[in-house]
Amino acid sequence: MTPAELSRAVMTAVRRAVAADELPPVDVPERVVVQRPPRPGCGDYATNVALQLAGPAGRTPHEVAEVIARRLRKEPGIAQVEVADPGFLNITLDAQAYGDVVRQVRTQGARYGHGDGLSDEAVTVRAAPDDPRGRVVAEVVNRLARATGAPPADPPEPLLLAPAHPGEPPTDLGPDEIRWALLRPPAEDTPRLDPALLTQHETNPLFRVRYAHARAQAVLRNAHDLGVDVDAPAPYGQGDGEGAYHHPAETELLGLIADFPRVVETAARRRAPDRVARHLERLADAYFRFHDECPALPKGDEKPSALHAARARLTDATGIVLATGLHLLGITAPDHL
Repeated sequence: MTPAELSRAVMTAVRRAVAADELPPVDVPERVVVQRPPRPGCGDYATNVALQLAGPAGRTPHEVAEVIARRLRKEPGIAQVEVADPGFLNITLDAQAYGDVVRQVRTQGARYGHGDGLSDEAVTVRAAPDDPRGRVVAEVVNRLARATGAPPADPPEPLLLAPAHPGEPPTDLGPDEIRWALLRPPAEDTPRLDPALLTQHETNPLFRVRYAHARAQAVLRNAHDLGVDVDAPAPYGQGDGEGAYHHPAETELLGLIADFPRVVETAARRRAPDRVARHLERLADAYFRFHDECPALPKGDEKPSALHAARARLTDATGIVLATGLHLLGITAPDHL
């Protein structure tokens, strides 16, 4: 279950509650925002929809949240719903829903993260000709917009990005490093075109993202050599198959993977490719934790198991999302570093 699917489930719960007179007639919002909670222990996702509806419904946010929670608890893929003051809904997905995310990523491949959320917004973004950063940002914003369904404006009425920092970037940086340096900071921040971006070190965010992708590819190669059957999932709830995703490092990683389509759409809608870059950093850091705490490869005389296969599938999904995100930014994702 992706955040978009969860958002639809929340809207459906609200509509059904209104139809059943559990809530007074209210205008259900066209979009319900579900996000990763800011701290652990608050479920996999949280939404403030009850706070939005409380005023029109003439109820307290907590009362509205309890009504919605009762219906959400019956939805497939949702394991638990808790109400937190003043009326937030904290939602925990079940293992099957996590397995669905992994299958969806692996089925869609490089198309995962694409959608039609901007299909009703014809847009073409252009930059001032003397603004190197603006040109790169405009190119990537247009790519993100097309990935989320926005057709080119015809006739074009471009949103002109204001010149930010005139002058060509230094030539001692490679094209990938230049792109990252220009795209990673928010629009209001000054990019740091620092040769230190060339260093292959964990303090270099671009290196961490690309290394996480390369590391995932290496794990998959080793899994194949060790006889881990990545494409033979066990039935739900049996042994260590898809139902194995319960370790905190696994659920954190899965949450970031599931959130990727929403991040891409938001970045396109707000003309902010830095959101994609920062999400890739979080994803890479989460993958390294998962890699260290949840081995996907058998050790020593250990036999390959369904658990190894499930974790290898999650590794594969992670690599796909990292590569897709980098390619949307116009940056390469090598299999070896």
